[in-house]
Amino acid sequence: MKKTPPSKVPMATASYPDVESGTASVTATQAQNEFGRVLDEVTRDGAVVITKHGQPKAVLLSIARFGQLREWEATALETLSNKFDEMLDRMQTPESRAAVDRTFEASPQELGRAAVAGAARSRKE
Repeated sequence: MKKTPPSKVPMATASYPDVESGTASVTATQAQNEFGRVLDEVTRDGAVVITKHGQPKAVLLSIARFGQLREWEATALETLSNKFDEMLDRMQTPESRAAVDRTFEASPQELGRAAVAGAARSRKE
């Protein structure tokens, strides 16, 4: 199977109804013809939405705003990693290991009864 590099993957045009709310907006033509002014605006405000045919197509970010997003991304990833580690630790207890062993040793009939009982419990909750 041939892999397409990420830069070549076609992206669907997403709809962000509030993308321009409170954010400066310029047309693609303005961004091209007046890049210096747009760059000043981005540096001052943090972001500028670039539109084409009246639809938002891109956002130009200041380096400060980009840094904030990267910091948030790193924090979110660290939080997710910590949650995964906690869950993995809970799964490594002797009780959890014994439950997994019992599952693999169970007959198909025992597994069926356990599945029905689990479904019944989840319906009551």
